[in-house]
Amino acid sequence: MLGDSLSAGYGIAQGQEWVTLLSQRFAREAQPVKVVNASISGETTSGGVARIKPLLERETPAWVLIELGGNDGLRGMSLVAMEANLQAMVDAVEESGAQPVLLGIKIPPNYGNKYRSRFEQVFVDVAERNDVALLPFLLDGVGGIDNLMQADRIHPNQQAQPLIADNVWEFLKPVMVKRDN
Repeated sequence: MLGDSLSAGYGIAQGQEWVTLLSQRFAREAQPVKVVNASISGETTSGGVARIKPLLERETPAWVLIELGGNDGLRGMSLVAMEANLQAMVDAVEESGAQPVLLGIKIPPNYGNKYRSRFEQVFVDVAERNDVALLPFLLDGVGGIDNLMQADRIHPNQQAQPLIADNVWEFLKPVMVKRDN
């Protein structure tokens, strides 16, 4: 798992973040999957590009979930650069022999419809160009719901973590079966 604060568990009790809950779900379902969470709060796609190759060499994963781009969007960074960075990470994962998976995110409405639409389209374009599975919105059913968000209205709270883990679990089950066949 290569992500930002949403996957690193910002503001969440250690061991209660969705990535850990997903790992526990794999264990409960008797799936022989070891989840390594290499997420860092504040990470951007350029930071992910800088870190991915050493992580791939050290961990030798079969799958890499990439959940990056949110901080690029919140900082109003270049969407062209964000797309190039996501592409570079997908390329690095594929070159390592692992399977990339993209976990998309949306940005708040105050960024304007044009930027928001173009931001979300970056994930779709990278996924389609590379035939990579995409979960369009990691926080589906969570984002924007007051009682599931921390006071900053950006980060999901502890109550939301199992819901996110369930979203990712339901998305990954058919993706992993399809890939393994």
